[in-house]
Amino acid sequence: MGELVADVLVVGGGPAGAWAALTAARGGARVVLVEKGRCGSSGPSARGPVSLWYVPPGPARDEAVRQSYVQGGCLGDPDWMHRVLEEAHRRVDRLIGAGPRGFGGRDERAGRVTIEGAQYLARLRRGLVAAGVRILDHHPALQLLADSAGTICGATGVRLRGGTEWTVRSGAVVVATGGCAFLSGGPGTDVDTGDGLLMAAEAGGELSGMEFSNAYSLAPVGRRGPAVVGEEVPVADPAPRFAAFYDDEGAVLGGPLGSHAAAFAVLADGRRVYAALDDLRAGADRVLLRAVPEGTVRGTGGLRLIGFDCATTVPGLFAAGDVATREPIAGAVGGFGGQGGAWAISSGAWAGASAARFAAASGGRARRGRPVPGAGLNAAPGIDPRAVVGLVQEHTLPLRRSYWRSAGSLRDSITELDALWPVTEFGLGGSGADRLHARQAAALLAVARWTKYSALARTETRGMHRRTDHPGAGSDWRLRLVSGGVESVWVRPEQPDPDAPSPWADLTSA
Repeated sequence: MGELVADVLVVGGGPAGAWAALTAARGGARVVLVEKGRCGSSGPSARGPVSLWYVPPGPARDEAVRQSYVQGGCLGDPDWMHRVLEEAHRRVDRLIGAGPRGFGGRDERAGRVTIEGAQYLARLRRGLVAAGVRILDHHPALQLLADSAGTICGATGVRLRGGTEWTVRSGAVVVATGGCAFLSGGPGTDVDTGDGLLMAAEAGGELSGMEFSNAYSLAPVGRRGPAVVGEEVPVADPAPRFAAFYDDEGAVLGGPLGSHAAAFAVLADGRRVYAALDDLRAGADRVLLRAVPEGTVRGTGGLRLIGFDCATTVPGLFAAGDVATREPIAGAVGGFGGQGGAWAISSGAWAGASAARFAAASGGRARRGRPVPGAGLNAAPGIDPRAVVGLVQEHTLPLRRSYWRSAGSLRDSITELDALWPVTEFGLGGSGADRLHARQAAALLAVARWTKYSALARTETRGMHRRTDHPGAGSDWRLRLVSGGVESVWVRPEQPDPDAPSPWADLTSA
């Protein structure tokens, strides 16, 4: 392919990336979209139903915002929530109205719409083609391009079918590469390895909410399990509907119908959990369950945004979807209840429009830039990326390491992960597809370090962040933690605007 020129380059072809590319193209920008897999059929959204936060205007929406703020540990932002609900409501109405019969169903009492993920993505891809977006499937990005002023102006990567390199120069870049699930085997998460987080951090980007990156789901025990980089990635079946949870003695966990929290607590204690299914299979009355880590895919943490335009702290770089922090709408609890789906639509549309405006402001000229130096890109590899992934998974997948946390376990993980970084930085590499495997291993390690450092810094329990040595929420911890750094990780409290009015009191009093 060689080199292409565009106004806007979108990295990632899931819902957020598709909405970003579609919005930018409809605004008159020349758009190229690159995707690690195939745009329209890869990623978690392609593997089952997609839930979207959907609340009509009025008192119900106000109450949804209040509940989301309180449930999120009071770390969200009501202005962001209202904006996301409005944007998603408008676009979902059009999506459902133009879709085939049975494409989606509204459940206004639950405050969400559920649509079939594969059909949803297929419709988005058709829209991209109609809008003139150039889609490059199986073209993972490996490095961002930056000009002499540090402004992002494109990316470079590898074409998996053939192993040749590609470069796209652009006026702006939207990174929408998804979250990081540490190759846990969750449905569709084989492409969610934190690549975009690492690329942005190497360019000077900041992250936020990385301590809230320990989401888990429950799935029946089977032959499919955690994957390692460089192999065909097995995935878990889409989660069935559970009717109730039981322990080994047959006692219901967490009340009359059981609860996920009670089930995770038992699993974290090393005991077994069973479930009765709504759709009982082969006459079985219960199935054995396992915990499947979902990291930032269902968690909260990601790239820090500095405004409603979804700009990151790096000029020319915008972020959308799971790669961006969801703290503004979900606080400390992640993308449950449809927030993640609505966030993908809204942040994607905003990032795409903003990137197009940024590119137009530069006169429509794609600037020349150099690849941002990155880890795991050596020509001659010295270590096997599977060894790196294996150690990262030891410190991220087990419930005793991530679901429950303490200063001792976090420091132990940080010591081992930090010691591995120099080896990873200079020992990983290769050519062709091997460069992707090396880069993914480096990204997994980088994300694991940011999560551990952030979790150590937050000495309380809030949302999905659970500290056994600090079991209660601290009144002085109603703040967000910003992190970054690659060679040396840093964490600091976010400094709010002292002149901005505080909307929090009214939301917590009801």
